[in-house]
Amino acid sequence: MKYLDEVRKLNLPKDKFAIAGSGPLAIRKLRENNDIDILVKSDLWEKLSKKYKVNNNNSIKIGNIEIFRKSIPDISDVDEIINDAEIIEGIPFVRLETIFKLKKLRNRKKDQKDIKLIEKYWKV
Repeated sequence: MKYLDEVRKLNLPKDKFAIAGSGPLAIRKLRENNDIDILVKSDLWEKLSKKYKVNNNNSIKIGNIEIFRKSIPDISDVDEIINDAEIIEGIPFVRLETIFKLKKLRNRKKDQKDIKLIEKYWKV
């Protein structure tokens, strides 16, 4: 998976974040990732927002990483998602089931491709 070393270099507390977006698919080699999206708990967001610039879309961009604190609508809040994350290669990832639910909910063209990849992965 691309850019995982960048995540490791940030040295974030493992109980305060989880990789979201395409990350849970990329770590399973279902498809490549072009960046890494990270969800963080509020207290970590406060620390990071003092150290890094917060963009107009309310995220922090550090190299190929984009950090968010907002919850995922109609799924769960960020703390629950992070608390429920699975550790893969020593790093917390949002559960594939949660990503699947979100992609079904959003149902954009790129989500539909990912939904098919996840369904095929689960059938194997």
